[in-house]
Amino acid sequence: MTARSVAVQPAGRTAAERTPGFFGRTFDLVKWLLLSLLFSVLLEWGGMTWVWPEQGSNHSRTMLETELGFLASDLRESLLVRDTAAYARRFADLSYEGLIRATGIERLLVWLGETPPTDASKVRRGAHALFAGGAEYALAAVTITQLFAVRVAILTLALPVFVLAAVLGLADGLVQRDVRRWSGGRESSFVYHHARRLIGPLFLGVWVLYLALPVSLHPGFVVLPFAAGLGLTVAVTAASFKKYL
Repeated sequence: MTARSVAVQPAGRTAAERTPGFFGRTFDLVKWLLLSLLFSVLLEWGGMTWVWPEQGSNHSRTMLETELGFLASDLRESLLVRDTAAYARRFADLSYEGLIRATGIERLLVWLGETPPTDASKVRRGAHALFAGGAEYALAAVTITQLFAVRVAILTLALPVFVLAAVLGLADGLVQRDVRRWSGGRESSFVYHHARRLIGPLFLGVWVLYLALPVSLHPGFVVLPFAAGLGLTVAVTAASFKKYL
């Protein structure tokens, strides 16, 4: 009995040590956002190469202007901010300052774009020639970074929609649970556990889909279906929760 408890305790401590804290979760969030940004850039580069080669970097620039236009025309105010377009532009500016300018990428791009002097080395001239062939891709990557930040801003503004959908779903589900409890309805743990597992993917799915979209789409067409699905899932989870605690 003592040997078993001694063997179990280290495993318990190991599991607790593996549980990420606040900084660990923040690091994971930043990591996944950067990976999503990289995927968005690669997706844009693939489209520039095979799908819309005639548009070049203008495709990403048009997407950025369109996304900001949605905020300026249809979504001017939010529960969180009064000027959604200005809020999204600040996100775009911060992403440019932090990811492009502060890291030295801006200076590198300017240096590569400058015509090398006549006495420049072969490496300098070769780097300039190589950059000249991929300048459109570099410009598109910068624009996609700003577009990515604008979409992150839009999703943060949409958080009250998900909270409202979850609250409404919870209220409706609890009512249905009470009806089932007092009318002798059947209890199904299968429905409860499977519905509960869908809550997280529905909330995260809108981030994955919207941030990776290679075309401009009105945020309402992305946010509202996922919010409705989240509310429905929360309602089913609450309604199928066990009748007696």
